[in-house]
Amino acid sequence: MAKIYNDISGMLLLDKPSGITSFKAVHKIKKVLKVKKTGHCGTLDPAATGLLIVLIGKATKFQDKFMKKDKVYTSSFLLGTVTNTGDLDGTIISQKDFSDINIKKIKEAAKNFTGEIYQIPPMYSALKHKGKKLYELARQGIEVERKSKKIVISEFEIISYFNGIVTVRVSCSSGTYIRTLAQDLGNFLGCGATVKALRREQIDAFDVKNALKYEDCDDANKIIENIISLSACINE
Repeated sequence: MAKIYNDISGMLLLDKPSGITSFKAVHKIKKVLKVKKTGHCGTLDPAATGLLIVLIGKATKFQDKFMKKDKVYTSSFLLGTVTNTGDLDGTIISQKDFSDINIKKIKEAAKNFTGEIYQIPPMYSALKHKGKKLYELARQGIEVERKSKKIVISEFEIISYFNGIVTVRVSCSSGTYIRTLAQDLGNFLGCGATVKALRREQIDAFDVKNALKYEDCDDANKIIENIISLSACINE
């Protein structure tokens, strides 16, 4: 008979792979441990990888606390291409020449997207409009008006640029959409841009380097060994 771990509560740092939803990643933890409650603190797009904070049992009560933490991402932007989703999972809307763009221009442009700025959330997001998630409406070809939201970009480092691909590191407040940042930077440069790859490296002081690999989550013992206690979650 499979063991049930109903008395387990705490936090798990998980390294989500590309190709699955955050919900699926969390559901796997729930299924393997056979616990009643699990949740996560900040959705990662299916194509994105990296740190996902999974809350288990009574720790799910602290979801809002961790949702509001600052985050760090590394990403690559593909210049000259615009898609309907803001990443390469979407349909290409337009393509423009970017031959006059160089790293100096990109770094100058990035200065316009640091500090307190405003973003319009993308239609392909988990935000809700009248009870429906925006991405569900977007898939039906429906677009609704979204209010711009204030976010904070504390660091927007341009790491490298080669052959139309910009590699960046972004430290930002909760609620920041890197896909929107890529689009806005591309629009500023006049050629458009879309996210080619995205990885979440940190949430507050928690680092993906200390996260459990998704492929190791088939083993309940490995999950349990990596759970951060409920008391540590409360006092964090």
